[in-house]
Amino acid sequence: MATPTDTRTSRLRGWMLEGLSDMGKGRPSQAAPALEHKGQPWWRVMCLTGVDYFSTLGYQPGIAALAAGLLSPIATIVLVIVTLAGALPVYRRVAEESPHGEGSISMLSRLLSFWKGKLFVLTLLGFAATDFLITITLSAADASTHLVENPNLQGALHDKQVLITLILIALLGAVFLKGFLEAIGVAVVLVTVYLALNAVVVVTGLWHVLTEGHVVTDWTAALTTEHGNIFVMIGVALIVFPKLALGLSGFETGVAVMPHVKGAPDDTEDRPAGRIRDTKKLLTTAAVIMSAFLIMTSFITTVLIPHKEFEPGGNASGRALAYLAHEYLGNAFGTVYDVSTILILWFAGASAMAGLLNLMPRYLPKYGMAPHWARAVRPMVIVFTLVAFLVTWLFDADVDAQGGAYATGVLVLICSAAIAVTIAARKAGQRGWTIGFGVISAVFLYTTVLNVIERPDGVKIGACFTAGILLVSLLSRLGRAFELRVTHVELDEMAERFVRDISQRTPRFIANEPDERDATEYREKIEQIRADNDIPTTEDFVFVEVTVTDPSEFEAGLTVRGEIMHGRYRVLTMESSSVPNALAAFLLHSRDLTGTRPHVFFEWTEGNPFTNFVRFFLFGQGEVAPVTREILREAEPDRDRRPRVHVG
Repeated sequence: MATPTDTRTSRLRGWMLEGLSDMGKGRPSQAAPALEHKGQPWWRVMCLTGVDYFSTLGYQPGIAALAAGLLSPIATIVLVIVTLAGALPVYRRVAEESPHGEGSISMLSRLLSFWKGKLFVLTLLGFAATDFLITITLSAADASTHLVENPNLQGALHDKQVLITLILIALLGAVFLKGFLEAIGVAVVLVTVYLALNAVVVVTGLWHVLTEGHVVTDWTAALTTEHGNIFVMIGVALIVFPKLALGLSGFETGVAVMPHVKGAPDDTEDRPAGRIRDTKKLLTTAAVIMSAFLIMTSFITTVLIPHKEFEPGGNASGRALAYLAHEYLGNAFGTVYDVSTILILWFAGASAMAGLLNLMPRYLPKYGMAPHWARAVRPMVIVFTLVAFLVTWLFDADVDAQGGAYATGVLVLICSAAIAVTIAARKAGQRGWTIGFGVISAVFLYTTVLNVIERPDGVKIGACFTAGILLVSLLSRLGRAFELRVTHVELDEMAERFVRDISQRTPRFIANEPDERDATEYREKIEQIRADNDIPTTEDFVFVEVTVTDPSEFEAGLTVRGEIMHGRYRVLTMESSSVPNALAAFLLHSRDLTGTRPHVFFEWTEGNPFTNFVRFFLFGQGEVAPVTREILREAEPDRDRRPRVHVG
């Protein structure tokens, strides 16, 4: 009889493992077969990614003013050109090439195979984790900054920024633990209100610019005095542009949340044309809206706010538009604007969390580089929330300190996307697009290099995330090495005939490493097995041969084919990433199919046991006999039902 404690534990486990890890594929998970994701209209999903993209208005004008000074509007125009002519075409192509939200990581992973491809993907995942996790922590820290520096709360909340940031991150995690798809409605409300309030601030700012005409003449006069002519201004703007790269954030999350887009009724899993089309609408609409706001906000903040206020400690530091809201529309409206900014900055982490939950479970468990529970949403939410706590504590909730890592993560992902679509265009024979995307790739590479030179801490932090993912992934793969990682077994007609026939007697299989595959090889192998195990000549055997394909793969199905070699030897052939795992899966399937316990015969592998284990871990071969037995032991705890392993 189950105790109340056992019942509570079982319920908690069931709740934790409930839900879809691959949130957009529309397929129910094993943990929650009743749950299906039906998708949302593209404009609603745009609000989901917009909480990240549009929320940068909270700090982007201040970053531009500090980086470019009086040239802020011109540098912002350069940013907008790069956005509309560079990042937007790139990610429209990414959406077309990877419609299930894998992004550029999936596109580039196809270029490399075996362990090179896996390590490359893990490296990109490290920078993706940097981008998305720092989005969560930086946005929450910036939200707490707006809260702490509100004139009505400044005294009460002084020195409480770290605590407030941790609370905001915890609340974000709680939203995902509750169930995130419903929270898209929250994103729609937040984005609508935030953009409306920003429109009011922009219109008010432009009105003051028009009524106080001297501010424009003062600005242009100061520009001419400082830089001389328009060509120098453009040149300087191009140089400082990399410092404004945070204004490009949001595109990768736009593709990551793509699986939420409903698409057309006739979409298929293999070719969701409607989803691709609507995602392109999402990306274009968001880029156009954001570009318009960036240009207008950088202009009004530059001409209306004294430069000293942008400096650290100034009233406009990290909150330029909030400064204008309080200055020109009063503290009541300013407080409403602050609340809206705090909420959207807090919820900006939502699209980043969605991106993490779409990317990490898609790759790591499949590679064997995360536990099985990493496929479930809620355990991963807890993991990412705890990591966000750690990052916040390490950086003391400092927005500026995290800016370098954020920009590095954003730029590395954009660079990878630009390079991926350039290669895709070249493979498709599209010469014009290849040249265009190649130029865009060069621009983003230039921007990334300058950003790394300017703020090397960013690439160091990204490298730490990457190293952490690599270490945890390899340890997890090592810990899961003896799992039965074959997802399903299929026998062709001949193979099933062999298995059923030999199971009428004592089913004996010989594990054979295919070499010449001539008659002599099979004859001598049988003689050796008979001699080593003292088996009468009347007993017959079926050979089992495994060919290793990609040893870096972890999970896959197994197809077994039967053939008669040299008119007398029955041979079962299969392809797998690991010989022992394939053999164990086949033996268990044979037992379940026929109801008889099979025997398998090996010969000992020559060489050092440790070296052979490393060969098994990396290349799927090596110490086959004991590893097969260990996999069977873990898969079938009942000794009386476990296939028998003989080694001579």
